[in-house]
Amino acid sequence: MPSCLRQLGDASGPALLETATDLRSYLATVPDPRARRGIRYPWTALLTAAAAAVLAGAASVTAIGEWVADAPQRVLALLGFRPDPLTGLVRPPHATTIRLVLAAVDGAALDRAIGDFLQQRQNPAPERKVIAVDGKTLRSSRTTGRTATALIAAMTHSRQVLAQRQIDGKSNEIPAFAPLLDGIDLTGAVIIADALHTQHDHATYLHKRGAHYLAVIKRNHPGLHEKVRRLPWRDIRLDHYERGRGHHRDEIRRLKTASFAHLDHPHARQVLQVVRRRRDLGTGKLTIERIYLVTSLPPGAAESSELAAWIRGHWHIENQLHHVRDRTFHEDASKVRTRNLPRVMAGLRNLAIGTHRQDGHTNIAAALRHTARDHLRPLTALGLT
Repeated sequence: MPSCLRQLGDASGPALLETATDLRSYLATVPDPRARRGIRYPWTALLTAAAAAVLAGAASVTAIGEWVADAPQRVLALLGFRPDPLTGLVRPPHATTIRLVLAAVDGAALDRAIGDFLQQRQNPAPERKVIAVDGKTLRSSRTTGRTATALIAAMTHSRQVLAQRQIDGKSNEIPAFAPLLDGIDLTGAVIIADALHTQHDHATYLHKRGAHYLAVIKRNHPGLHEKVRRLPWRDIRLDHYERGRGHHRDEIRRLKTASFAHLDHPHARQVLQVVRRRRDLGTGKLTIERIYLVTSLPPGAAESSELAAWIRGHWHIENQLHHVRDRTFHEDASKVRTRNLPRVMAGLRNLAIGTHRQDGHTNIAAALRHTARDHLRPLTALGLT
């Protein structure tokens, strides 16, 4: 009877994803840069502890150290820390040790491990994988001698970050696009990016990888933009109409598509026009926005409702990832600047957000509070128990 009651109680919250995936096996692939002499704590245990703490809401390295210091003996043992041979007790690492370790982590290897873990852990994939690509600058990471850390991420429309890459401080997002996606299976996927990535090289790269693109066209591509804008859109049939209300505004979205035999963009098959009419319910102000896109998807490969959902879903990477990291984890207010810490902390936040989304949580702040009430909960979510 008690076991049955416990099962009923557990069913009241979001169901955890059924998986045997253990985060430690992925973090074990992250190289340990420490000298062999004098090592007290296992490398993987330190990384796993940091990941579990962020999953429980730790927004800073200090908070990670406090979570680990408060962890019961059983939790420390499950994380991989070894007991003292004389006392039999597991001594948690000091916050300074955790800070030094996280500052020394290879950010690329950690992001790769996190992406692999989330891909393995995710729910059965939909018929077509849709991936949004966008960048973000960690504003508070700027120092006197170094520009702010800028990251580019690839996120599925089911809201899991599959890959993240740091952008060269002397460059922009464009050269990082292909390396970001190199480790992801793109067969049959649709990649959505903003106008910065509407590049011939990107289109050719995606075609070679067996993927399709849905790229925004703006005035930074004047010839292509002008050619698309001058199409007889008034005479083209309306493919999709949608009306919604939210955020104190009434919005109408219209989608039209036109097939192209020849267009000055590699493998382009269709051009899309999206018209957004937004009326502020408070002021009554009306704004009309026209957006043009080009895609390698042939006519009939996707329903117009799917195309509309994918275009609208591109903003999930801003609203469901960057906004959450800023507002819930206070990323833009973070003062961590030492070595690799800005990128590593961003990667751990991606892990926490992705894991909670996969477990059915829609409110990440509430998920963090729920997880923080029991030291075992983040371990269960990460496959450690």
